[in-house]
Amino acid sequence: MMDNYHYTVKDRFLRYVKIDTQSDPTSKTIPSTEKQKNLGRVLVQELHDIGVANAELDEFGYVYATIPATTSKKIPVICFCSHMDTSPDCSGKNVNPIVHKNYAGQDIILPNDTSQVIKFSEHPALVDQIGNDIITTDGTTLLGADNKAGVAEIMDAVYYLVKHAKMPHGKIKILFTPDEEIGRGVDKVDMKKLGADFGYTMDGETLGHIENETFSADGVTVTIKGFPTHPGFAKDKLQHAIKIASGIIDKLPKDKSPETTEKKEPFIHPVAISGGLEEATIKFIIRAFTNEGLVELEDELRKLVAAEVSKYNKCSFTFEVQEQYRNMKDMLDTCPHVVDYAMEAISRAGVTPVLSSIRGGTDGSRLSYMGLPCPNIFAGEHAFHSKQEWVSVQDMERAVDTIIHLCKIWEEKS
Repeated sequence: MMDNYHYTVKDRFLRYVKIDTQSDPTSKTIPSTEKQKNLGRVLVQELHDIGVANAELDEFGYVYATIPATTSKKIPVICFCSHMDTSPDCSGKNVNPIVHKNYAGQDIILPNDTSQVIKFSEHPALVDQIGNDIITTDGTTLLGADNKAGVAEIMDAVYYLVKHAKMPHGKIKILFTPDEEIGRGVDKVDMKKLGADFGYTMDGETLGHIENETFSADGVTVTIKGFPTHPGFAKDKLQHAIKIASGIIDKLPKDKSPETTEKKEPFIHPVAISGGLEEATIKFIIRAFTNEGLVELEDELRKLVAAEVSKYNKCSFTFEVQEQYRNMKDMLDTCPHVVDYAMEAISRAGVTPVLSSIRGGTDGSRLSYMGLPCPNIFAGEHAFHSKQEWVSVQDMERAVDTIIHLCKIWEEKS
């Protein structure tokens, strides 16, 4: 805990979550929703008010800012990154955050939809929150801690660094991205403008955790061509694309589904199905911690689709694979000090560091392959993408401490 520092992270977070920044996977624009720029403009203005004159919002919805070095030592440029959008899975409009002070270990009933209950027995992380202040929604929307907790933490750390200008540190870069939730978070990032050597995304979950490993990820689009005919004269003629698609879904391996897997177990997951008699499309996401495992799952799915479609003599299918991101561990293993420094920073913040894997991806997954090795540090967010999302004020403050200590450590070790 920073000596006598008045944290601004809670107040910033409560402001940011009220700005609707939900991204849209069906949109072709960049960013996918123009409203994401509304938060970007607020952040740029707040950065200017803090004293970061070079903060800017670009046409694609990215916020860039630079905090100059306060030392003459040659130090690698580090970047802190969080995303501004919230998940399309649950409404982010008219978010009404509620602060539950001095949490006592009870179930939290959300007032505007009392069917939404954050049960102590179902959220193990609440065990460590006794006496802390928990922020939830009123039960009608998601909260947006994923990833506005990270945004608020970085902003508070920037405020600290500017107000404590005598603290020695190297040049610090700030990056806030749109569209992370729909897999496009770094599509238009200007790496030259960013100009960083190493990075950290503040987008993790439990206090103390740092993630140096993610899934490798692909998307698969299967399109089935059926044989339509008038239903009144369809006997022995109609070959129904939707029913073929349903047969494919039914044949998916039950032990390779998100509902039945954990830890480093891979999965095949259908996320959308659309179409009609003549043509139907199924969209899948494929996840595995190794690239070899990813290919194996895709081959398995391709064979399953082929076997099902082959039962229909007038039908065909296409199978398209789209690369999404790769396990960042391969990149981070080439520069282990990046993770080591983060572990030390967490320890200095008074928290036990835990190195872990994430069953998902972050902007850091792709940034690591774009030349910016970028592990993921806890932001304190829990039950994200749901109306039961929550975050602890004290966990966010420890994340601010971690950022500050990281800046110090890079200077000390250089």
